[in-house]
Amino acid sequence: MSSPQCPKEPQVAHEEISDKEVREQEIFELESPDHSLLSGPDSRIRDLATIFRVGLDLIRGFRALHFSGPCVTIFGSARTKPGSRYYEMARKMGEACARLGFTVISGGGPGIMQAANQGAFEAGGRSIGVNIELPFEQSLNPYVQGSVTMRYFFTRKVVLIKYSYAFIVLPGGAGTLDEMFETMTLIQTGKLKVFPIVLMGKDYWQPLMDFVYRMAEEGTISPDDPDLIFFTDDIEDATAHLQRHAVRQFGLRRKKQQEPIKLLGEKKLGET
Repeated sequence: MSSPQCPKEPQVAHEEISDKEVREQEIFELESPDHSLLSGPDSRIRDLATIFRVGLDLIRGFRALHFSGPCVTIFGSARTKPGSRYYEMARKMGEACARLGFTVISGGGPGIMQAANQGAFEAGGRSIGVNIELPFEQSLNPYVQGSVTMRYFFTRKVVLIKYSYAFIVLPGGAGTLDEMFETMTLIQTGKLKVFPIVLMGKDYWQPLMDFVYRMAEEGTISPDDPDLIFFTDDIEDATAHLQRHAVRQFGLRRKKQQEPIKLLGEKKLGET
């Protein structure tokens, strides 16, 4: 009996990589701090320099939001078009949060972020954008009164979460899911107080909520974890939830804000 024949190796076409493509990749590596940070071991000097850059990024974010007052962060897609259903929902929630006395924080870009800032701005409230430095620039929307641009995605998330007493999540993509579940994980593990998470866009997010309940049924999360999410499309219900579980629960009151120290280069919100 003859031995079986080894299968032939698949023929792969080898395409030459042009100098232009190599240069484009080098530019991307230089222009994307997160890419360089996560690209594996580096020299000790470069790693130390990265640690300093991360520290400076956090200091920049902390200083920018030091005088922001109690905040609500609104997450959602940058691709949502003005005038669409979810855009208007985000705009109304931004307005409602401002009327409760909160500063509204978003990622500072277009789409849901712009809608949230617009609602707060038009209601006479405070509106902040925490932008991200990208090779393709994400420009700030015109409704932010104060802003900071971060180098790293993970430091940006720290700043978006650090100053907020509630989180509102509208339809979005992978970034929005990341922000929502990281916030939920911080609450689950006791790293963050039990601040309310409001999930809006029921027809969009229903499969996600079904999966959250599936995880509880399978025992991969605690049975009470789905209760961390308040799932609604109703602006009044969402506002009442924030009133009960953020304003009253944490005893938030309007108070005089600290004055910035000019010697330290500090500025009030909206000052240039």
